Amino acid sequence: MVAKAEIIDSPADRMKLIGAAALVVGGLILFYLFGEFSFLYRVLAFLVVLGIAAFLFLQTGRGVRAVSFFKDSRTEVRKVVWPTRAETIQLTITVMIIVFLVGLFLWLLDMMLGGAFRMITGA
Repeated sequence: MVAKAEIIDSPADRMKLIGAAALVVGGLILFYLFGEFSFLYRVLAFLVVLGIAAFLFLQTGRGVRAVSFFKDSRTEVRKVVWPTRAETIQLTITVMIIVFLVGLFLWLLDMMLGGAFRMITGA
């Protein structure tokens, strides 16, 4: 049985999310409206607006859950046993050989079917 987690947002969280979205949209609009200013200044200003919006988002319940998710993901990635260099090289060579053999088989099959088709149709 799959349990679906209920996400309960308070009105304050909703306002923060709307504010963060409004900041991003407003920053994007202002980025294009002030086209006569230097591109560098516009990018820096937009990055500041994105930072403020991210800070606002992280103050919500969804933001806290997102940070928790990424921390848990990082923990899980550290548990992965990565292959050694030798294993990686061996597997890469194996895959390349198999791809070559399958390609050769399909080419031969195509040649045989093409020859059979030409023999049947007399072309």
